[in-house]
Amino acid sequence: MSDSDRRPGANPPPAEEPPADEEFARTYAQGYEEGVRSGLREVLQHVSRGHTAQELRILVESRLARLAEEVELKRRGLLGPPRRPAWNALLRAPQPTRAWSGPVTAATPPSLRLAPGHSVLVREERPARALEILRANATAFPRLATVSLRPPEIPVGPGTERIDLAVGGAGGNDPAGSGRLAPGEIGGRLRGPTEAPGGALVYVDALEYLATEYSLETTMKFVHWLVLQARETGSALLASFDRRALDVREMSVLERAFETVL
Repeated sequence: MSDSDRRPGANPPPAEEPPADEEFARTYAQGYEEGVRSGLREVLQHVSRGHTAQELRILVESRLARLAEEVELKRRGLLGPPRRPAWNALLRAPQPTRAWSGPVTAATPPSLRLAPGHSVLVREERPARALEILRANATAFPRLATVSLRPPEIPVGPGTERIDLAVGGAGGNDPAGSGRLAPGEIGGRLRGPTEAPGGALVYVDALEYLATEYSLETTMKFVHWLVLQARETGSALLASFDRRALDVREMSVLERAFETVL
């Protein structure tokens, strides 16, 4: 090295960049470590809440079923970060108002199609969006089973078998619906339609009632059983629930049981 290269103030030589394969391996290892840490923390949280071994298995299986979807959403978020608003658009002078030419009707979002094994939770104060989804999918399965205080009037085709379980007492077309139905009894009556060829579309809007009449723990076990039953039999589960009925932690546990939350 010459004296001119060693003189004070000379720029240091540029640092060599690590090989591409080494950088890839380091990034992959860091992501793997963070994923393992996140999974173990979640399991520890469930254990600290006093869940049984069977409940832990159900919670873990439910999370694993949604893992691919969560990874894909994360990948899309990394590739396409949200754009910042352009200041010139915010400072732009307002456009002149057009003359009124009649009422404007908002476009109705397309109804969700329920696939076999799918479970959906709709968070709403009163069943509305869930009923729209139910009407759009009522004929997609050979059987329709409702679990409700007042089974909704949903038209079905002549080839669709309908089973209404009125959990609060007599009602619907359930021949044994002369009294209250506990979650265990409801599960027993849903085994037939869900395990028959082609499965069933199960609609539930009575989870708040079941949690009040029995216990939240019993209702949560019933929900996890419904999700697994739908997945294993090729059925579909659609539930409407008012989030005000639970606190934030309990609502989080309920949402994690479902593949899709609206």
